[in-house]
Amino acid sequence: MTASTELSATALAEAIRRREISPVEAVQAALDRIEKTNPAVNAFVTVCGERALERAAAAERAIGSGAELGPLHGVPIGVKDLDPVAGVRMARGSLVFAEDVPQETISCVARLEEAGAIVVGKTNTPEFGFKATTDSALFGPASTPFNRAMNAGGSSGGSAAAVAAGMVPFAQGSDAGGSLRVPAAFCGVFTLMPTFGRVPVPAKPNAFRRFNPMVCYSGLARTVEDAALAVDLMSGEHAYDPYSFASPDRLVDELHGDLTGLRIAYSPDLGGYPVEPEVEAIVRAALPALREAGATVEEIDFRLPLPHARLTAMWRRYLSVAHAESAAISRDSGIDLMGAYAGSIDPGYLDSVRVGEGLSAVDFRLEDLGRTQVLYAFEEVFDRFDLIVSPVNTVTGIPNSVGRDTVGPDTVEGQAVDPFVGWSLTSPFNLIASPAASVPVGRAANGVPVGLQLAARRRRDGLVIRAAAALESRLPWAAGYRDLDLDATGA
Repeated sequence: MTASTELSATALAEAIRRREISPVEAVQAALDRIEKTNPAVNAFVTVCGERALERAAAAERAIGSGAELGPLHGVPIGVKDLDPVAGVRMARGSLVFAEDVPQETISCVARLEEAGAIVVGKTNTPEFGFKATTDSALFGPASTPFNRAMNAGGSSGGSAAAVAAGMVPFAQGSDAGGSLRVPAAFCGVFTLMPTFGRVPVPAKPNAFRRFNPMVCYSGLARTVEDAALAVDLMSGEHAYDPYSFASPDRLVDELHGDLTGLRIAYSPDLGGYPVEPEVEAIVRAALPALREAGATVEEIDFRLPLPHARLTAMWRRYLSVAHAESAAISRDSGIDLMGAYAGSIDPGYLDSVRVGEGLSAVDFRLEDLGRTQVLYAFEEVFDRFDLIVSPVNTVTGIPNSVGRDTVGPDTVEGQAVDPFVGWSLTSPFNLIASPAASVPVGRAANGVPVGLQLAARRRRDGLVIRAAAALESRLPWAAGYRDLDLDATGA
């Protein structure tokens, strides 16, 4: 019988329902796999084995009692270490919060737990999730399992690496500018960043303070089906999130549809981003699979209204305001990140806070003019096409550094880029609050996977899932995980 760690989340849940595998066996297998492989990639930073096994035993008793079982009953999952799980350390990649233990669970994870999932630990992330690589002074870098010298990407890098390495079939994460899609691409797993508001982010008692139409919660999986199911389970209105909405469709219903009649636009660079030729060639080679599924695919000469450097800088300022806000809230609670604790904080994060503190309210709101231009440019494309395809990242990997110093290149193909995220084509879709996915479509010569980005108009998440499933059926990637044989000594 196939080992439980090789099964998808949905296949594992079905095996548990048929009593072929018990929840305790599934969780113990995940914990054993983490113990064996985590030293190689540094995906998990906290493992809550005792808590997980207690919950697995309860899940086993529920099966014996004939209770109704949730769709993820007994399935082990990971949770990004920026998000709280009651009773489990949440360090946020920070020396300052290294021993913090929250007493509440974020709603998206709570909904997964209600569906039967069992959290086995927290996954690696850069300090406060502020950059697109995963590295911190507290935990060090997370690596892609396909080349341990290269970073997993960020900020949900630990979640992506954990899924790729077979530690868990699904891991939760978040995305404010590529934090799901960047590591999904580098680790060869699938993710969907849903439309803003589909997965609620309640922040009782300060829901309006948390309004940021760039931040989405979702997760990473080895199959499109697992990701679609998890987003369906996490979705829906929440009283404490005034921007959440009831999902108009079930994503799992889109898994087996063909693409007949769909119009897809291909932009190799989203209008000016420098892209390494190897990346573009791998993504382009996947386009025939979309045509085979029935879609028409047309390469377009798309031009954003702002240069890529200006667009990235604008996105960075939005994040800087959010960072400044978080620093102010911490200061009000007695933790002055910019004062007594500054020596323990990543200098890049401190710089971002200072930028946010230096922006006037008028300056900040004026950024919305540029953001609106970007929205209109994409909407003109969506008037003609159902989906936009592009690469996810413009490079074939980011080498790991030591400590908290891992960032990307400052040039790509001879053009200057922001080393924090300017080598990715992800942030424009956060600016317009649209759904976007990363689909594995191949590997570079250095072994690092390459991701194809699929994006659609807001609330058209189902189209993204349908196209991703069509690619998965024609360019299956899951078998590649069986090539990995990670242990503490080598790959």
